Amino acid sequence: QVQLVESGGGLVQPGGSLQLSCAASGIIFSIYTMAWYRQAPGKERELVAAISSDGGTNYVDSVKGRFTISRDYAKNTVDLQMNSLKPEDTAVYYCNAAIVRGLRYDFWGQGTQVTVSS
Repeated sequence: QVQLVESGGGLVQPGGSLQLSCAASGIIFSIYTMAWYRQAPGKERELVAAISSDGGTNYVDSVKGRFTISRDYAKNTVDLQMNSLKPEDTAVYYCNAAIVRGLRYDFWGQGTQVTVSS
């Protein structure tokens, strides 16, 4: 059974930092692309950052230079370090594991709320 369990969300003031963590089980972690998505109220879910099986990363333009995604192959975890947070970063953040084997297979965590407000 695949499980992605997020932690680390919360309330933070503008300019502050938070670190999200996602623990994966039930998958061969090393071969999956891991990613963080977010969904703000009334908006579609968007890709925030992704890290491939070989460690390559990509980010949505709005978070470049502020967010860093990393993965620990020993612990089967993927983290998202978020600095210089802005109110527009407020959203539910979801951990995602994806692999393409002919078809694309996605697994999702339950989501964690991040609120940036003074």
